[in-house]
Amino acid sequence: MKRETSISRRSLLVGTACAALGALTGCTAPEPTAAEPQPELILRYAENQPEDYPTTKAALAFAEMVAQRTDGRVKVVVYSGGELGAELSVIEQMQFGGIDFARVSLSQLAGLLENLSVLQLPYLYEDAKQMWRVLDGNIGDGFLSTLENVDLVGLSWFDAGVRSFYTREKAATLVDLQGKVIRVQESDMMSEMVSDMGAVPVQVVYSQVYAALHNGRIDGAENNWPSYEAMGHYEVAPYFLKNEHTRVPEIQIASRAALEKLAGLDSSFPGIVRGCARDSANVERRLWAEREAQAEEDMRAWGVEVTTLSEAEMQKFRAAVRPMYERFAEQAELIRQIQEA
Repeated sequence: MKRETSISRRSLLVGTACAALGALTGCTAPEPTAAEPQPELILRYAENQPEDYPTTKAALAFAEMVAQRTDGRVKVVVYSGGELGAELSVIEQMQFGGIDFARVSLSQLAGLLENLSVLQLPYLYEDAKQMWRVLDGNIGDGFLSTLENVDLVGLSWFDAGVRSFYTREKAATLVDLQGKVIRVQESDMMSEMVSDMGAVPVQVVYSQVYAALHNGRIDGAENNWPSYEAMGHYEVAPYFLKNEHTRVPEIQIASRAALEKLAGLDSSFPGIVRGCARDSANVERRLWAEREAQAEEDMRAWGVEVTTLSEAEMQKFRAAVRPMYERFAEQAELIRQIQEA
């Protein structure tokens, strides 16, 4: 179901309640006021996560900011839970102006713009702070601007956490992963990474991972703490190898048509919306950090056995994926700039 933020709807409910209870409680209905201005432009935002997820909450914050900063002239309606389609379908609709805003994974956009693939390299960053220094700076702005080449507008970066392995039987080292069948996303880069580490990658639909772990079709998978908890994978794969191989961000985007409609209404509105996108990204990052920390705490309390790698063992993981960097020799200077940021 679509989720709308509407002050007028809440006011109507309060007024109706007061009218119904007035005779019994003495509640007086509020004095009539001038009608709230109706939006002159209604735009649609696609989000494939449920309403309580950090990215959806940030989308709703974005919608609220846009309404406030345009004095109610622009309304953004957020459709959560994949109501407007899967991410790839959403992107295609946006290219033709059918959907106005969305939050999508980097891997989907990298299929359209190969230059984005460099941001999916394993162990590209030392930690989250370094990633945000890169993405919030000139390098990140440059990547966002390249979306114009596929008729999209890059607005801001969302956090999607750091990914690690988890398995049915304990795996505490790189050697322990050898030959294990590991589920990966539908991404050639993720398959290559797992192969370089000596495991066997298998692309399994996300909704079927639990069953694949349960029946032994796969030995493990990789994901972030919130997903590991939310999908119940810890029940069938209770060993978590905290190797933190990738930090892949997500992107908040707009259609060109949406920016043109905004500019037609008021020349200042495209800039206002861009500012709302940046501010809502900060909301998402805070919510994500809270969700990620809580999920890890919950999983440890449940009894998941967590292995944290020594620096020597971590270096073995980094060394295993060096061949992937050789594929990006033409972007060696960019990679150097990212790693030194």
